[in-house]
Amino acid sequence: MSRETIAAKRYAKALFEVAAEQQRTLEVEQELKAVVEAITADSDVKKFISTPNISVSVKLDVLKKALQDKVSQPVINTIELLVERGRADILPELLDSYVRIEGISLGLADATVYSTYPLNQQEQDTVAAEFGALANKKIRVNNVIDKSLLGGVKVIIGDKLYDGSLAGKLERLEKSFNRLAQ
Repeated sequence: MSRETIAAKRYAKALFEVAAEQQRTLEVEQELKAVVEAITADSDVKKFISTPNISVSVKLDVLKKALQDKVSQPVINTIELLVERGRADILPELLDSYVRIEGISLGLADATVYSTYPLNQQEQDTVAAEFGALANKKIRVNNVIDKSLLGGVKVIIGDKLYDGSLAGKLERLEKSFNRLAQ
């Protein structure tokens, strides 16, 4: 495990504890996700934060103005602390660690659901209910469109794959025929 991962876990744990005290864990996750996406998606912002020629106080002033009234104080404090300590590069790992800690604490699991078309809310709720019963957790669905499936869905929860896709069924059928032919 790298130093960055260990540091990210520590910051994530501290942020989660503060968010839990304020009973805002899910809101903090969404805010943190938005900040991380904004910083990592924009190369200019990334460059601004990582440039050593720009003083930390200037970076903090700009970030405070940009984040004020958009995200909660615990998220702002965490971002400021990372920038002050030159650790802003661990933001994606911090988000991953926060989501993991939150999931364990609240009994949540994220499911990536691959389908040939976008699932509507009712279909996502059905998938969440069925796989929530299997995993014994409350499931949050992230729908990904994959035209190569032909039909059906493929669901990944943690390190488990549930393949109900037509392509997966055909592949399993082909393997069983190959075993019979031998």
